[in-house]
Amino acid sequence: MSLPTSTRQIVLAQRPDGWPIDADFRLETADLPDLGPGEVLVRNTVMSVDPYMRGRMNDVKSYIPPFQIDAPLDGGAVGEVIASTSAEHPLGSHVLHGLGWREHAVVPARGATVIDTTLAPESAYLGVLGMPGLTAYAGLVAAAEFQPGDAVFVSGAAGAVGSLVGQIARLKGASRVVGSAGSPAKVHHLRDLGFDAAFDYHDGVAAELKAAAPDGIDVYFDNVGGDHLEAALSRLNLNGRVAMCGAIAQYNETEPSAAPRNLALVIGKNLTLRGFIVAKYASLRPQFLAEVGPWLAAGEIRYDETFRDGLDSAPQAFIDLLGGANTGKMLVRL
Repeated sequence: MSLPTSTRQIVLAQRPDGWPIDADFRLETADLPDLGPGEVLVRNTVMSVDPYMRGRMNDVKSYIPPFQIDAPLDGGAVGEVIASTSAEHPLGSHVLHGLGWREHAVVPARGATVIDTTLAPESAYLGVLGMPGLTAYAGLVAAAEFQPGDAVFVSGAAGAVGSLVGQIARLKGASRVVGSAGSPAKVHHLRDLGFDAAFDYHDGVAAELKAAAPDGIDVYFDNVGGDHLEAALSRLNLNGRVAMCGAIAQYNETEPSAAPRNLALVIGKNLTLRGFIVAKYASLRPQFLAEVGPWLAAGEIRYDETFRDGLDSAPQAFIDLLGGANTGKMLVRL
């Protein structure tokens, strides 16, 4: 089999102003470099689009460098090794790496993790067994300091992270698990996953949360920010904790958003608000796999995937993700 000498990739054509549009992205062809020592050539089969990528499209200093204009985007991907100068990455092995948004990638061996596709489909390593899964687990257990008996509220609960937070909380002994989502179908799905209560945030977050958690909440796992955070502060019990994972309601805003109007409640209720980036809790990955793996194998945790097909569809998949078109993990098959 002859190896490819070039690949198609998506580059950032311009920085979005508010919501991303098609013109912010460009599909182009690029030459592939020859393999150096300790490198692998991967034929990508599935790539991830994630909300955090929106922040990287802005030219601002953050915990991760911004994407550069006219340079390829990157992100989680899985694929097959089709050439290798690394003994640990034989031909035909499947790997997880960080050079998505392209059909082929030359990856340093240290940046490619061999995955076992007999245990789970390779796409699972971009979701339930990958970064979203660890985010859900670490955010709940470490950032929110979850304890059995806690009542937990999760926003964006039909997404890849939120749906796992709710299920993990239930399996670890939560007294009540409540989720918000963006449509009646998603609300029904959350109840199907074992959430005790769920509501459509379009119906009014404050009132719906009060009805869903009449005795208050102890933990809020925040994927949304804005009105969800404000409502959660009102419902949090004394010594409640907030794990601030994302603020998707604000990612595409062009004006600064107002802070929750009830922040003073943090003082009187002795609340803890903790922002976190999953990399902080990388050391928890063995614990995460040891606990979540058996639940997954036993069918006690379910996960959903929303697929788009073809590299050409990746920009729209990302835009659709920000608009809430996905249930579970949004992925692109290549």
